[in-house]
Amino acid sequence: MNEWLTLTAQALAEQLRRGELQPSDVLRALAARIADINPLVHAYIEADLESALTRAAVLERGPRRGKLYGVPIGVKDNICVAGRETACASRILAGFRAPYAATVIQRLEAEGAVMFGRLNMDEFAFGSSTETSAYGITKNPWDLDRIPGGSSGGSAAAVAADCAFACLGSDTGGSIRQPAALCGVVGLKPTYGRVSRYGLIAFASSLDQIGPLTKDVTDAALLLEVIAGHDPADSTSAPLEVPSYTQHLTASVEGLRIGIPQEYLGAGLDPEVKAALAAAGQQLEQLGMRCEPVTMPHTPSAIATYYLIATAEASSNLARYDGVQYGLRVTDGTGTTLRAMYEQTRAQGLGAEAKRRILLGTYALSRGYYEAYYLKALKVRTLIKQDFDRAFERYDCLLTPTSPTPAFRIGERIHDPLSMYLSDICTISANLAGVPALSLPCGLTRDGLPLGMQLLGRPFEEARLLQIAYAYEQATAWHTKHPEAVAHA
Repeated sequence: MNEWLTLTAQALAEQLRRGELQPSDVLRALAARIADINPLVHAYIEADLESALTRAAVLERGPRRGKLYGVPIGVKDNICVAGRETACASRILAGFRAPYAATVIQRLEAEGAVMFGRLNMDEFAFGSSTETSAYGITKNPWDLDRIPGGSSGGSAAAVAADCAFACLGSDTGGSIRQPAALCGVVGLKPTYGRVSRYGLIAFASSLDQIGPLTKDVTDAALLLEVIAGHDPADSTSAPLEVPSYTQHLTASVEGLRIGIPQEYLGAGLDPEVKAALAAAGQQLEQLGMRCEPVTMPHTPSAIATYYLIATAEASSNLARYDGVQYGLRVTDGTGTTLRAMYEQTRAQGLGAEAKRRILLGTYALSRGYYEAYYLKALKVRTLIKQDFDRAFERYDCLLTPTSPTPAFRIGERIHDPLSMYLSDICTISANLAGVPALSLPCGLTRDGLPLGMQLLGRPFEEARLLQIAYAYEQATAWHTKHPEAVAHA
């Protein structure tokens, strides 16, 4: 494997700006790596080298500048790149080409980045394992019999397998952080409103956020610095100044108070995950921070609350996929009625999990059930946010597991929706409350599978999370570990 491919995005950008490497050479090396590894891992739906080389040629003719000059960035298949197919890993959007670029794509390209490849995902981001994609299952580079997490499983697997320097994902209930933990990389869900959602194909509009998956904390800070900020095209985008996250990484963490919510440490937590989290807490204390238990009493209600709100919003958002405006259209060719065309298109175009969530959401919003289910879930969501507000009056950050277990085996939970939904038990509260959350590696199991710890912070205080994560990362070596399953392929 070419040694360039193990570089972080920041280190690669520095070499490219100095002229030690050329963007086109890096792209060809990366494409060769993907050709070798993707048949094993299936992280990429498509790797369009030709378009990337066209972009690289433009960069090579101009000045070598930009925070991400020449760096290839992978993009989850639900973020629009102008002129490129964007299908949310669903048959119903097959052939749809985005007529515009998402704001995050525009901002990355303005700093010299090269968009390279569509990354696999659970269909419409409905899943925790990347097993529901219409394009096939993505596998965990650490163990090819196991899932990479989801829904941004392709993005996490690509970064872990050195098939991407960094990727964009989306996080509605843990879809950046959970795969980051299971693949041994860094994943950051920003505060709701910190990063524009313009150009992100919606799952649940009040929960979705775009964020980076990277090889280390510095790269996460760098990508957030580029993509964050107010966007007039997104009415939920916060009009707040974006700090220089990379410059603040080395700020002192001495004396910071870390709360450990006890509700995240109960039944269902794998003993190895619990031990790794305890060791992480001890490491944070050695760095000068103080860890204390805290209670978040409404945490047990988070799963039910999330799966009412998220499915209700998904039901509304996916109503537009009807075979009329774009994507798949299915008719029997015999003067089919409009209703029949809707039914046939959706029956063939949507997978089982998408149908399940649409039906759950439609039921929750239906007459006679709205007040009993959806409205009550909104009230509980407020209580969950208030738990965070109270905790952050005392603590600078909260520490929890990212996932209750290491990566499970492919097929193990796909026919048990409740068990699959519980995979997100540690991550969904952050989306309900709108707070920033970051996952970073904190250990390996006896079987050599990565484990992740989650840091949660006050709204718009990503800088504090990144500082704590960076201090921990510099004191440990977990982020330097690489999956043996693909290391020498």
